[in-house]
Amino acid sequence: MRTAMLQDDGEAAGSATQAAGRSAGQGGLLIRHARAIMTGLPGRAMRHDPALGTDVRIRDGVIVGIGHLAPMPGEESLDARGCVVYPGWINTHHHLFQSLLKGIPAGIDAPLMAWLAAVPVPYRRYFNREEPLRIAARIGLVELMLSGCSTVADHAYAYYPSMPYDASEVIFDEARRLGVRMVLCRGGQTVARGYETNGPPEAAPETLDAYLAAVERDVRRFHDPSPRAMRRVACAPTTPTWSVEPGEMKAIVRAARAMGIRLHSHLSETADYVSYCREVHACTPLAFVERHEWVGPDVWYAHLVHLSAAEIERLAETGTGMAHCPQSNCRLGSGIAPVPQLLRQGGAVSLAVDGAASNEAADMLSEAHACWHVHRAAQGAGAMTAEDVIRIGSAGGAKVLGLDGVGTLAPGMAADLAVYAPDVPRDLGHHDPAIAPVTGGRARLRALVVDGRIVARDGDVPGIDLQQLAADAQRLVAAMP
Repeated sequence: MRTAMLQDDGEAAGSATQAAGRSAGQGGLLIRHARAIMTGLPGRAMRHDPALGTDVRIRDGVIVGIGHLAPMPGEESLDARGCVVYPGWINTHHHLFQSLLKGIPAGIDAPLMAWLAAVPVPYRRYFNREEPLRIAARIGLVELMLSGCSTVADHAYAYYPSMPYDASEVIFDEARRLGVRMVLCRGGQTVARGYETNGPPEAAPETLDAYLAAVERDVRRFHDPSPRAMRRVACAPTTPTWSVEPGEMKAIVRAARAMGIRLHSHLSETADYVSYCREVHACTPLAFVERHEWVGPDVWYAHLVHLSAAEIERLAETGTGMAHCPQSNCRLGSGIAPVPQLLRQGGAVSLAVDGAASNEAADMLSEAHACWHVHRAAQGAGAMTAEDVIRIGSAGGAKVLGLDGVGTLAPGMAADLAVYAPDVPRDLGHHDPAIAPVTGGRARLRALVVDGRIVARDGDVPGIDLQQLAADAQRLVAAMP
């Protein structure tokens, strides 16, 4: 592994591994001389006034000051001269196991239903042991980190009866090793859909009792309800309209709320969702889930591409959140979610990459760049600003995940931030470097800080040999005919 050095005020900072192990509680961290700071806060507060100073002081994982700040004894100093500082991106919907399923020919040009039948279902048989899941999770998390992502919500649904290893432990262990916040959305199903009935044993459904017992077990082992939690658990059946019996839905939502955890799933990703609900349940998907108590500020759904004006209004009224996945929606030809309309209604919107099997560029910078573009293409140049994208990708994500101490750069908030150097060719000549990471989508990550620890810098993630990771990925993909 290449050990990158970052020169801090004229002195070597030490190896990336040493820096990652040093928290703000051990002398603290001072980020100095940033060119601009984007806070994630609403309105004019998004852009921190550089005249007030652009140094950021961190202690015990928390931002304690922003302004003109002098170094203190024992404090590590990171020179961010010429760089822009963002809140760490919060990715609210991923399928990390799919990091080994990119570009599969049978699904590369297929819409959602055909893609599901060709890729995630049959390829689940290759995740019948721990190593493929562990390597897939590592690939996905490293890709996200190198784009400036500090919090990941993994919608993990590749569970099945008599699974021979602990998939939840694997996901949390990889996140812990890498130093990022993890929200495990414990997925699964109690019903096999048509294209799953001939699937491998690894795609078999669980019973309702087994599923709820597994969620409760994960909550006991991993869930931290605190505002700056590094580990959370959510209850997340794959799709409420298809993956569980209608009569089970209230039992699931009530069990989750009794455990004090949030609920997540897919909804209204394609027009098929709407047609199915109208034909089978004589209502829209949102009306169906609301009938079963699956709305509220503790619920968020991935996609929500196909919504009526009444549904948009109802989402905002109930506080039900959206994980917006523009690249996956484009890749599968699903459509463009009505994000500007939901934002105008005061709805809760966040940003997410979805799985790498339907988004071969599963990083938050390219997702932010796509978000900035697609709504302007559909609704006009004023439909989505770079500041809008930053806000939904940071504070918006924290809101839907219920991480009240995370998501914005302000004293008292978690020290989760990305330092970008907008010096790659795409960013050269930019008149407003503060928005270059979004408008260019390729800014170079100088450092990623999570809970006050530097966990990545200059293309390196401490403890990760990228060449070995590539070799592991190639070996595992070669074993998937």
